[in-house]
Amino acid sequence: MTKPISLGLVGLGTIARNQHLPSLADTPALELTAIASRNASLDGVLCFQDIHAMLEGSDIAAVSLCTPPQGRFEQAVATIEAGRHLMLEKPPGATVSEVQALARLAEAKGVTLFATWHSREAAAVEKAREMLSDTVITSVKISWREDVRHWHPGQEWIWQSGGLGVFDPGINALSILTRIMPDPVHVHAAMLEVPSNKQAPIGAELEMRSAKGAPVHAVFDWRQTGPQTWDIEVETETCTITLRDGGATLHQGDTCLIAAQDEEYRRLYKRFGELIAAGQSEVDLAPMQLVADAFLLADKRDTDPFHD
Repeated sequence: MTKPISLGLVGLGTIARNQHLPSLADTPALELTAIASRNASLDGVLCFQDIHAMLEGSDIAAVSLCTPPQGRFEQAVATIEAGRHLMLEKPPGATVSEVQALARLAEAKGVTLFATWHSREAAAVEKAREMLSDTVITSVKISWREDVRHWHPGQEWIWQSGGLGVFDPGINALSILTRIMPDPVHVHAAMLEVPSNKQAPIGAELEMRSAKGAPVHAVFDWRQTGPQTWDIEVETETCTITLRDGGATLHQGDTCLIAAQDEEYRRLYKRFGELIAAGQSEVDLAPMQLVADAFLLADKRDTDPFHD
């Protein structure tokens, strides 16, 4: 058997423990051998205080960055300069230009760069893409509403410049949108609601169009209580196709075609191993560009202070 690729994980927060660690354990091509975290350690692997110590003190071949986007650029540059392959949690950086610079550096250094979009790996996304590939789309509606208190308690970085605010979950919807649409989508109007004591939006509404003229309306809200909503409804000339539960379920009209469990991060790590083996990179910035364009075009409205 081929020896697994040794990997170091940077950041050991909620997403790392809930998704990255179990997914790595189920990925034969990769072996977690080191972590870098200021505040946590993990039995059975080498533990370092920061990424620089990890790069100098271990012989890992690849790195997965699970840190907030602010400050990630410097960590990514250090990884690539050290000749290690690199996987980036979404969003891949604080700005589009940062990630473009990383892609150029990775190419120059001959290492793999994988900018991940985990929601694209949801069970029903590829089937929806296939169904929409040869049909006429007349409109798209996105409703992405969740409770920030549940998903990001006490995470102040997410409210700061570069943290994206409600677009942290909203970019998941945009990653699915840009995967399933047969032609490109662009933003032509946006409204952002920004709490008076925060730097990033708590709510957003985007008006987009596909290259063929289909209107795309998206609502993102971080104040949802009760059941959470992650839906994309696509009207075509012949039927309605709906992705629900963040892409885990697919309906054609009233008929459920797919309903499956979450395997998103397992698929990401499998793909990372494949890219490394093939000597390739994968950096699609379409979802991030839509967010950047929304900020450029936004009608920004102050809303009441938010305390999480």
